[in-house]
Amino acid sequence: MPSDLGGKGGRLIAYSDRQHYSALIDEAVDNGARQKLACELVGISARTYQRWNRGEGLSEDLRLHNTAPVHNQLSEAIKQEIITVINKPEYSALTPHQIVPRLLDLGCYLASESTFYRVMKAHNQLKHRAKGAAGQHNKPQSLKATQANQIYSWDITYLLSPVKGQYFYLYMVMDIYSRKIVGWQVHDAESSAHAADLIEDIARRENIDKKQLVIHSDNGSPMKGATLRAKLVDLDIATSFSRPRVSNDNPYSESLFKTVKYHHTFPENPFKTLSEARNWVEAFVCWFNNEHQHSALKFVTPNQRHNGLDSAVLEKRKRVIEQAKRDNPERWNGRQTRNLTPIGHVYLNPDKENFNTTECQAA
Repeated sequence: MPSDLGGKGGRLIAYSDRQHYSALIDEAVDNGARQKLACELVGISARTYQRWNRGEGLSEDLRLHNTAPVHNQLSEAIKQEIITVINKPEYSALTPHQIVPRLLDLGCYLASESTFYRVMKAHNQLKHRAKGAAGQHNKPQSLKATQANQIYSWDITYLLSPVKGQYFYLYMVMDIYSRKIVGWQVHDAESSAHAADLIEDIARRENIDKKQLVIHSDNGSPMKGATLRAKLVDLDIATSFSRPRVSNDNPYSESLFKTVKYHHTFPENPFKTLSEARNWVEAFVCWFNNEHQHSALKFVTPNQRHNGLDSAVLEKRKRVIEQAKRDNPERWNGRQTRNLTPIGHVYLNPDKENFNTTECQAA
């Protein structure tokens, strides 16, 4: 049976269907409907209907089909290697954006992140690969960190305990320049004294000089308690505070706590004891600082950034990619290689004039 090109997108419509649609449109027009609206209702354009009425039906599909081979198409061997890599135990919980930098660190380049995603989609492997859950009213002063140990962000979050309504409290301090967790403690109560002890310990371990550091936090009572304030005055550490009930003013700590509670090892059930909570947090901090390749840091670890090693790591990756481009130039199609320039300074609560999305990522 002959067919005609009609409808939206040039889809094929059988001759019998064409007659059926024409009859429906004719009936609607005879009863006072507008031809264009009647055509849209059955899913074809008015010009297609008018062509049918002029007897200009096509007996075959005349659309052009490009049968030229794709010169830069991935081989089946590389596609299979990508599938093999993403399913290895050490990569099974990582996204392509985390896998590719790790492979580059090993001197291996398989494909770009977008190619990884295309291959994963073709093999039905696009899925979640890890767990996915009165005072100061003016905006806080914009702060800029140009090196490590200039600006810290800290907060306290709850960890479930065996007793309903009682919690363990995780104190955690992050350097916003390097995203390194510079200090943490877990206690069974919120206390300004606990916070003061934590800050003093960090200042000693990081060799913080007087007037060197600014610490940002929210407006909770432990953050503004007399014991902590006295300790900060003694250490000559400046303070900065979020607006009440505005979590966006402290994005680095908020993002860090989300990473904590969505980590694949975070227990589903409450911590049985304070010691168990502390042991888990200790293991998490070790992983975060030394193994976690942070997306806002061009996928280097917080410790690499904190110790000034990020430039060397990114330069090595750049050399690997440039060599891969020289070996297989057709796979780039004239495109530039990825930007592996280390990030510069980092803002906390930036003003509009110095806001930069790349510099202000928290997660």
